Amino acid sequence: MNETATGETVTQQGRKTGSTAYNAVDVHVGHRLRTRRTLLGLSQLTLANAMGLTFQQLQKYEKGANRISASRLYGLSQLLNVDMAYFFDEMDRATKVASPAQASRSKNAPDPKKQAATPDPVHKRETLELVRAYYRISDLAIRTHLRKLMAMTANAGRGHAQK
Repeated sequence: MNETATGETVTQQGRKTGSTAYNAVDVHVGHRLRTRRTLLGLSQLTLANAMGLTFQQLQKYEKGANRISASRLYGLSQLLNVDMAYFFDEMDRATKVASPAQASRSKNAPDPKKQAATPDPVHKRETLELVRAYYRISDLAIRTHLRKLMAMTANAGRGHAQK
């Protein structure tokens, strides 16, 4: 364990002891897990039962409070029908730099607690429900018109009518 300038103790895994600070990579993986579960229309309880977990354990994984082991991540990828790499896709540079191995090399690593406090709209339930509903529309022409209508509506709200 190492002590930070603020006197907090940090484990080799990048966790602060006696703190609720989460590792940014764990938070990212958790968000990706929640996104995929929600897109598939699975409840936390359904997925947890399939994995032999309690729904509270799954909640902690989705929040990034608990780190997901490689074997558990593999099992989740199988159940959710994605490659394991899916959980690390779209990881921004700041999150990569905040990983335990990188954070120890970088004094300018971002605070994972601050990152977790600013939710990405992609991870909101409303967004996921809209995406699921959109892809249930089988007619491509209708989806195209709907997408254009949404873009025009969003632009009109900003005072920029789209032609």
